[in-house]
Amino acid sequence: MNAQTRTAHHTSALVLFSGGQDSTTCLAHALARYPRVETLGFDYGQRHSVELQARTVVLQKLREQFPAWSDRLGEDHLLDLAVLGKVSETSLTRDMAFKMESSGLPNTFVPGRNLLFLTLAAALAYRRDIQVIVTGVCETDFSGYPDCRDDTMKALQVALSLGMDHRFLIDTPLMWIDKAQTWELAHALGEDSGIVNGGHSLVDLIVEHTHTCYLGDREHRHDWGYGCGSCPACELRARGWAGYRTLR
Repeated sequence: MNAQTRTAHHTSALVLFSGGQDSTTCLAHALARYPRVETLGFDYGQRHSVELQARTVVLQKLREQFPAWSDRLGEDHLLDLAVLGKVSETSLTRDMAFKMESSGLPNTFVPGRNLLFLTLAAALAYRRDIQVIVTGVCETDFSGYPDCRDDTMKALQVALSLGMDHRFLIDTPLMWIDKAQTWELAHALGEDSGIVNGGHSLVDLIVEHTHTCYLGDREHRHDWGYGCGSCPACELRARGWAGYRTLR
């Protein structure tokens, strides 16, 4: 099914929106395609809980700067998922150093996080009569998380659709692109938004207002945005920015 056919058959989307670079790009992707878009965030006891504040700022800026998208942007939802932080022992939910585990995965991996996120998203989408769930998982620039793989998303799409008897589409616009291409995608979406210099405006919004740093650092400003500059999330975002700038 091509993009035009898919868009014609799907008119509503729920975006898993953390307030970071990837989810903001996914939100722009959804706003460019679906007439009705809602957002969903989770408070799961993450160390970088400042992202929950970034969410509201990014949503406000999108409404202000992109009028055509503002008309499509509907209700925002935030779910308390503290139980996930209680059952996990990771560097995203505990005050511990970032390291690789004997399993070969980094200790930033929160077991079951995306599985739980998408299950709850589907339950909310069912109640809200929403057809598409958009998430920023990626199998290109990622840390080997098994719940970010394309196979996992396809399996979840089948399981959730069967289990709720509701034909969901899990839309993963970042699955096969790296971070440099994610920056480039944001620029392209902004350019197509109908405002003058929309590409630069959307990239600037992402740089200034989204949050990615695992340590929640909003004091140190870099060319690519705020962050400690040394955690895995900052390093990946910085490398992507450097690659993106070479394309410009």
